[in-house]
Amino acid sequence: SGVVCLLKPLLLDVVPSIRQTTALALGRLADYDVELADAVVKADILPQLVRSLPEENRYYKKAAAFVLRAVAKHSPQLAHEVVQCGALEKLAICLEDFDPGVKEGASWTFGYIARHKAELSQAVVDAGAVPLLVLCIQEPEIALKRIAASTLSDISKHSPELARTVVDAGAIAYLAQMILNPDAKLKRQVLSALSQIAKHSVDLAELVVEAEIFPVVFTCLKDSDECVKKNGATLIREIAKHTPELSQYIVNSGGVAAVIDCIGSSRGAVRLPGIMTLGYMAAHSEDLSMAVIVSKGISPLCVCLIEEHEDHIKAAAAWALGQIGRHTAEHARHVAVADVLPVLLDIFVDTQSSEDLKMKASRFNALKNILQKCTYLPALEPLLHEAPPSIMKHIIGQFSKVLPHDSKARRLFVTTGGLKKVQEIEAEPGSLLQEYIDTINNCYPEEIVR
Repeated sequence: SGVVCLLKPLLLDVVPSIRQTTALALGRLADYDVELADAVVKADILPQLVRSLPEENRYYKKAAAFVLRAVAKHSPQLAHEVVQCGALEKLAICLEDFDPGVKEGASWTFGYIARHKAELSQAVVDAGAVPLLVLCIQEPEIALKRIAASTLSDISKHSPELARTVVDAGAIAYLAQMILNPDAKLKRQVLSALSQIAKHSVDLAELVVEAEIFPVVFTCLKDSDECVKKNGATLIREIAKHTPELSQYIVNSGGVAAVIDCIGSSRGAVRLPGIMTLGYMAAHSEDLSMAVIVSKGISPLCVCLIEEHEDHIKAAAAWALGQIGRHTAEHARHVAVADVLPVLLDIFVDTQSSEDLKMKASRFNALKNILQKCTYLPALEPLLHEAPPSIMKHIIGQFSKVLPHDSKARRLFVTTGGLKKVQEIEAEPGSLLQEYIDTINNCYPEEIVR
């Protein structure tokens, strides 16, 4: 109906309330969808809004910031249009405004611009916004703290260099102090910002740890707010993944038990970062893997494999179990005793499973990693009757290693029907599988084999 073009001249009306209401109307239109936001840009409204920003009152500034963020949120292209019209410098001035609502509006707009990609985030940094956002998280207003922390998170996520800019502005210390704030929405943003900083490198992760976030963060894993729990677990994961030393520090602070409790008391996506944390820890070393085992971490991971419906969560649990069981025969035995192997095999042969889930459950990860170390034959034997050829060779391989040296196992292998099953396997002459079968058959007199 041509409303955008009719509204444009009203932005220059002599009556302040008309200017404010016009900006609010444009903001609501632009907020609705990408096409309307594009229409506002094409009507050349943004330069007009930005030019008048410094001279206007606080109500207009809030409304103008709303229009800018409503446009910027939809796509990198539209966010770039906001940058191109010179909005960032004017918004940086708004971050120093006396009114908290104006600061909040400006912070929000910076966040919507920064979240899209590194170049836009760099433009926000170049406008001098980061030190002012760090000042905003120190303000008493909770809403302003939330938005400023969220924007720092959006700036930090793209690259180590951008995260370093946030760190150099002194953000970590103030963020760390707010982990125990009673406001759940603020805690979500604080934990997210620290995660986005810590994920990039060992140095940045160590700086976050040095702010004494442990064991304080572990209390977040028991929070009633699901998002706080998830973001807390994500922060621990982003630190644990870097080095054995950082993982060991988390273990020493009581982190493994806290993560395992979080997995056990949660459902769905909230479990995922905790599952990944255990996998990363176990991957680093035998000792850290044993720390997960001793803290009874295998059982909750197995429960995730059975209970969860999302393939990517099951895949993560399968991967984590593979990392726990891949180190030594002792590690593999603990996983096998927990009856994990039949579950992993069921996932692998299930036609409903995604390729990623099958891969993580099978030869590239869990089953292969565990089977290559597992010498606990009672757990392997049931798999002989169900495993496909790609898995079978690993199982037979383990039997060929153990049976020549264990007379009791040899007797059991006959009485339980294992040796009979081996005779039914069709292997290509000269193949590795045929070598394994020959090794097993050579453990017995010929008449028993027959």
